[in-house]
Amino acid sequence: MTKTSVNLAAVNTDDAALAQRVRDLLRIVIVGHVDHGKSTLVGRLFHDTGSLPEGKYEAIQAMCERRGMPFEWAFLMDAMQAERDQGITIDTSQIWFKTDQRDYTIIDAPGHKEFLKNMITGAAQSDAALLIIDAAEGVREQSRRHGYLLHLMGIRQVAVAVNKMDMVDYEQEQFNLIEEEYRDYLTSIGVTPTFVIPVSAREGDNIAEQSTNMAWYKGPTVVKALDSFLPSAPTVDQALRFPIQDVYKFDTRRIIAGRLEAGSLNVGDTLVFSPSNKRAKVASIEGWSSKGEFENPQTAQAGESIGVTLDEQIFVERGDMASHVEEAPIETDVFRARLFWLGKEPLTVGKTYKIKLNTFEARVQVQEIERIIDTTDLSATDAGQVERNQVAEIVLRSKRMLALDSFVDSPRTGRFVLIDGYDISGGGIISMEGYADQRDLITQKSTNITKVEHGITLDARAVRNGHKGGVLWLTGLSGAGKSTLAVELEKRLFEKGMNAFVLDGDNVRHGLNANLGFSPEDRAENIRRVGEVSALFAQSGAIAITSFISPYRSDRDRAREAAGEHFHEVYVAADLETCEERDPKGLYKKARTGEIKEFTGVSAPYEAPDAPQLTVDTSTCDIEDCVQQLVDYVEAKFGV
Repeated sequence: MTKTSVNLAAVNTDDAALAQRVRDLLRIVIVGHVDHGKSTLVGRLFHDTGSLPEGKYEAIQAMCERRGMPFEWAFLMDAMQAERDQGITIDTSQIWFKTDQRDYTIIDAPGHKEFLKNMITGAAQSDAALLIIDAAEGVREQSRRHGYLLHLMGIRQVAVAVNKMDMVDYEQEQFNLIEEEYRDYLTSIGVTPTFVIPVSAREGDNIAEQSTNMAWYKGPTVVKALDSFLPSAPTVDQALRFPIQDVYKFDTRRIIAGRLEAGSLNVGDTLVFSPSNKRAKVASIEGWSSKGEFENPQTAQAGESIGVTLDEQIFVERGDMASHVEEAPIETDVFRARLFWLGKEPLTVGKTYKIKLNTFEARVQVQEIERIIDTTDLSATDAGQVERNQVAEIVLRSKRMLALDSFVDSPRTGRFVLIDGYDISGGGIISMEGYADQRDLITQKSTNITKVEHGITLDARAVRNGHKGGVLWLTGLSGAGKSTLAVELEKRLFEKGMNAFVLDGDNVRHGLNANLGFSPEDRAENIRRVGEVSALFAQSGAIAITSFISPYRSDRDRAREAAGEHFHEVYVAADLETCEERDPKGLYKKARTGEIKEFTGVSAPYEAPDAPQLTVDTSTCDIEDCVQQLVDYVEAKFGV
């Protein structure tokens, strides 16, 4: 039996407390298909490491004798009467044990399909995972689902215990088959199991001591495997993330309170509060000492719950995210998500849910269900809704700006949950793939500026020109026919004596936007500039005809805001197949071969207009008909 390295009886109370604090703590989630033996393995693990409370083993043994049943190691874990009666773990339990190496919190998560929500809760708190598979039953659908969910929650340290080897006579061949199948699956989803260990929890094989029944196995025991895992990397070296929990008033001070999720801050640091983008310096850090008294440290680090006061009174509220200016979170009103759905009702396009991002809450709408992921074979299918216990890739949109992080950049702040009514119905991770950080697009950096008022009214310009000014914004996929229609429309309007000018994507990138590339952020800035220039054309009394893919609704909304009531959105509709067949510039072919990255409709999103003023379908109408529709619209809307 392995003994702990700290003999508490041999040291005084203060020394014991110190010894316990300096030991590492690792949080392990135990998952697996129902009846594959998780609770039995945990019970045995406690016993074999000498971590059981005194008398606990004897108490369970006596209870089993009273009931006339054989000893059950699982009863050391399953304390609830309902669990004993049903024979399944129905809640997430956290218990502690120790080895020579470190202290552990083991989170035993339910394996039954109906309790996956609890399993996800457990996994979200863990540094590593121990996944159990029955040697006789092999890899089950639930085993694959659990592996995928561990991947979804960002757990990369995984040990697999192939349990009940005694039930298959400790056969190496059976173990090898299971190991190969499950390693291949985990590898395909980006998880590399560090160890796959043959065990018998009931008999104690390869739990804390090397098994004599499986001399063919040369790897570590479960205990040694767990001891080799590393606690989560300290988040103090990451970008500061300080979600605001609440704002309190003490005497004349306003203390902004919360828990530092990542990074560190010091008195004197300049903080930006997202999504409002307000800034202020930290005047003081307010802490609460172990003696129950206020203290004023000069610095604070990840994991600490603190309050701060600012050098000026700006409006800050619960849900704001404080960060350093140089490493602020993303600001966006749309993002991609990989979601696990647990709701009683299916998730559907167009439905609105409440999203929780740290302490921030907002309403979001499901804009698109891109695909449903089959966790057994990782195949993807299209579907109009996401059913319970399904994994899906979706797009969520909010009517207000959200401050968030991509999961790959910040796992702690890159997760979210969705609430339907009063129930947590789904959880997932955030991806900004194909979408832009909109922070710079909505932040005004210029100061001490005054807008110049013109001495000529819009009505006067309209009378002089014989028509109103405005923006005719043509949007659609590459190859839909935007440029062709814009140039022909400009010619027709010129012949009618109207003052019109085309702003085309390729033309503005030769001059005005020559310094911009094709990243999501550069594409968004490209459209922002064009939107502002188009609005100036409209104010001059001219008709600005813009021909841009402009794939993001938020960018077109900003262009609409710049031009106000003079903005007219025209959707040049053509399906992707039609556009690829045309491919006038050969761009789709290059995108399909990977020569062009982030290409709209192929590797980057296109968000069709919600309610355009005019839709022109170039896949069903010829150019002449489409141009005439545009001319008719201009005469109807721009006439004096």
